[in-house]
Amino acid sequence: MKICRRFKTVRAEYEREIGFMLGHAERHAGKPSGKSSAKQAISTKARMARALNSHVGRCLECG
Repeated sequence: MKICRRFKTVRAEYEREIGFMLGHAERHAGKPSGKSSAKQAISTKARMARALNSHVGRCLECG
């Protein structure tokens, strides 16, 4: 599958954000802020999947 520059940019932004959240969750394991950050990372992964899926559906280069 060929992907465009915008797809790569969106994916990189989401992956960076998820990485920050997971890093915070690891550093604060067992604390409420760590648990919250882990849950946010999971929901961000789902948002990333939805965003990339809708991008592929609309983009002439990707789809």
